Amino acid sequence: MIQNFIDWLVYAILNLSPQSHLGEAVDFFVYDSIKIIFLLLVITFFMSTLRYYLPIEKLRDFLASHKFFGLDYFMATVFGAITPFCSCSSIPLFIGFLKAGIPLGVTFAFLITSPLVNEIAVAMFIGLFGWKITLLYVGAGILLGMLGGWALGKLKMEKYVEEYIWKIKFSDEIRMEKKNSKTLSQILKIVSKEAWSISKKIIPYVLAGVALGALIHGYVPAGFFEKYITKENPLAVPVAVILANSYNRIPD
Repeated sequence: MIQNFIDWLVYAILNLSPQSHLGEAVDFFVYDSIKIIFLLLVITFFMSTLRYYLPIEKLRDFLASHKFFGLDYFMATVFGAITPFCSCSSIPLFIGFLKAGIPLGVTFAFLITSPLVNEIAVAMFIGLFGWKITLLYVGAGILLGMLGGWALGKLKMEKYVEEYIWKIKFSDEIRMEKKNSKTLSQILKIVSKEAWSISKKIIPYVLAGVALGALIHGYVPAGFFEKYITKENPLAVPVAVILANSYNRIPD
């Protein structure tokens, strides 16, 4: 339904040709922007609600008690692997971890692993490649999360975290709501306020990413990159990784 509306808006109202590069790029940008922002708002609200019920402080204490030999990083990556969260839905939990006092490196270990290792990918890997390759994939994802979180933790990057993250008062407000036994509607009002506070900071980056994807979708011909992502090219893997982060949707 949204796609039909966007097609009508772009091709009938704006009078752009569906066969033109500009028409395809604009259609892609408008449709994906609306779709992703809508999903972002819904998922952020859901995850903010989940944070109300998830005892993040207990998770912090648990991780703090398992610091030996990097077990705190390992536990964070395992938690990221077993939780069915994508990048957008992991962000509210990421903020909650920081607000609860979990170290930034450990928090990054969760954030890296959460969208990287997920149930859908595991199920697909089992069906396509079998258990051995699937276990290798999961192990590589957990190891990457641990190493990435450890490296980022050593860089002491707390000063680069946006100031608004530290100013979010969600945890304190929720504790007060619990103490005062507020109604569900009042708690959801606080959750909605936090969800919108997070989303409006993320939306500009979403739009920038979709704009890049729209340019690729509209102006880069299908099959262009296949010429370079070959086993003979030693840079094929990094090129594929960069493309995977640039594409929202592969051109038809």
